[in-house]
This record gives sequence, C-alpha cells and structure tokens, in this order.
Amino acid sequence: MTASSIARTAKSPHTYGCTVEWTRGDAPFTDNQYARAHQWLFDGGAVVPGSSSPLSVRVPLSDPTAVDPEEALVAATSSCHMLWFLSLAAQRGIVVDSYRDAAQARMGRFPDGLEGITEVILRPDVRVSGTAAVDDATIASLHHEAHAHCAIAHSLRGEVRIEGAWRRA
Repeated sequence: MTASSIARTAKSPHTYGCTVEWTRGDAPFTDNQYARAHQWLFDGGAVVPGSSSPLSVRVPLSDPTAVDPEEALVAATSSCHMLWFLSLAAQRGIVVDSYRDAAQARMGRFPDGLEGITEVILRPDVRVSGTAAVDDATIASLHHEAHAHCAIAHSLRGEVRIEGAWRRA
C-alpha cells in the first residue's frame, strides 16, 4: 500500500469529532474561580482528562495532571508526523524499531498581535535496523515527505520545525 493509496482510504472531505464535557458542581461561577478540569471523550471509548494550562490559570483551578489544549496540539502534530514517517519508511523497506519525539510548542504573538502557537518543534529520535541503506539524507527526506503529508501541520498558522536524530540499532 502506498502513501497515496493510504491517503485515499479516507474520503475527503471528512469530519472528526470528540465530546468535551465540563460541569460546575457546587462551586460559584461568576467569580471566575471555577475548576477548569474537564474530559475529552473520543469515539472508541477513550477518555482523556483535560484542563487549562497551569501556565494560563493557576493551580488548583487548573489540573496539572490533565492534558491542556496546547499540549494536545503539540501531541497531535507530533503523532501525525510520526504516523506518516513510519508509513513512508515501511514503504521504502526501512525497519523502524522505535520513534520518540520530545516535541515542544512556543506560545507567542503573531505579527497581527494575536497570541497563539507560533512554532512547533519536533525532535524525533528514530532507531532503525535491518539492511536497508539509511543515511542522514534518507532520514531527512522521510521527515520532509512526512511533513508534506501531515494535515495537522498544514492546519497550523505557526511554523513546524523538525530537528530529528536517528541511529542504527
């Protein structure tokens, strides 16, 4: 199966969804001192605890153990890139044993003054094995092509930078 045939398996345009649930409980609301903890419910049954970032709203109003929207954006970008990278590597006969990305996002202001994620930095560390010829140029090409396929990266206003590393197992 090629990357283009994989891409065609999903009908375009299509929609994705989740349910976000929050309840106030007994706490006051209009004093803006309410808990920001909530849940993200996905098809298939996954439930993810969500909250505002403790960098935006202080603890205990934010839950530092939950996923905040900014972290979710970084994770979605990293995951999309990784899934394309793995698919493209497999098509080229390159065996990937592990892939770990310590991704980050930077919050800042755009030239128009609006605040947002101005940059996502992916730092994939890829371990390969097998007999396929792999060098820096091969890995860079895979990252470039994965980025070109990643719909999440295409959806972002800020830059997505890839600072990858790799090694043979």
